[in-house]
Amino acid sequence: MKNTGLVLEGGGMRGVFSAGVLQYLMEQELYFPYVIGVSAGACNGSSYISRQKERNKIVNIEYITHPEYISYKRFFTKRELFGMDFIFDRLPNELVPFDFDTFHQANEEFVVGTTDCETGEPVYYKKSTHQDHMLTLLRASSSLPFMAPEIEFEGRKLLDGGISDPIPIRKSEQDGNEKNIVILTRNRDYRKSPAKFNWLLKRKYGHYDGLVRAMMNRHEMYNQTIAYLEEQEKKGKVFIIRPTEKLEVGRIERNPDKLSALYDKGYEQAKSSLNQLKQFLNQTNDVYYN
Repeated sequence: MKNTGLVLEGGGMRGVFSAGVLQYLMEQELYFPYVIGVSAGACNGSSYISRQKERNKIVNIEYITHPEYISYKRFFTKRELFGMDFIFDRLPNELVPFDFDTFHQANEEFVVGTTDCETGEPVYYKKSTHQDHMLTLLRASSSLPFMAPEIEFEGRKLLDGGISDPIPIRKSEQDGNEKNIVILTRNRDYRKSPAKFNWLLKRKYGHYDGLVRAMMNRHEMYNQTIAYLEEQEKKGKVFIIRPTEKLEVGRIERNPDKLSALYDKGYEQAKSSLNQLKQFLNQTNDVYYN
């Protein structure tokens, strides 16, 4: 049984750190049999599965200044900050083609986490059962509250996977992975604070009791998950790669220089961690070197 997972946190444009880490792992031809992510983590993970080494960098940095990528004008007129049609249609299908064939044929299981708006609970979709709907699911997982509309899929209304399960380590464990490599987009000392816009949340999403509850409790879920990860790290069951210092890049960063610097930090962090990572992996054979 394959029992090694790769878990990818989201974080909007902070996800370029993870993209840099994945770039180095791909250069080392280091692939894990199970990959799960939410939001930007899931998007980065999909290009990792499709073996497209430069794709995350091109999509998230070289195109970041494109007028259709992030638009405050569109946000005020359509309540959509990120150009979701551009990101999940034009980019993968025309401008920076996604290698669907390699993605579909890859041995790795790939799991995308989303949030059910009605229940506020996480809903996960696997490549093995939903590979033909991955762009829709990646879009759903990346649809941030207030910044994008809900995505309807198979009778559910879905939003950002990071709301209900920001770092899906327990799902990976439930799926049989005894060891996990976790890529975070925040430094060690970061802890999430309670939301300060509860009145707006209730006004916008008051018809979704589950979603409101999940968002109001999100900080507790996140901080508890970090504590759990650090406990598992001490036990030798989790290997964490994360920024070593507080980030200067925000969720909606548009400065290519800042994004490139963070991408490089992710790459170098993975490179400097390689020997420790190999020691961690030597305790299991469930890793692919292609």
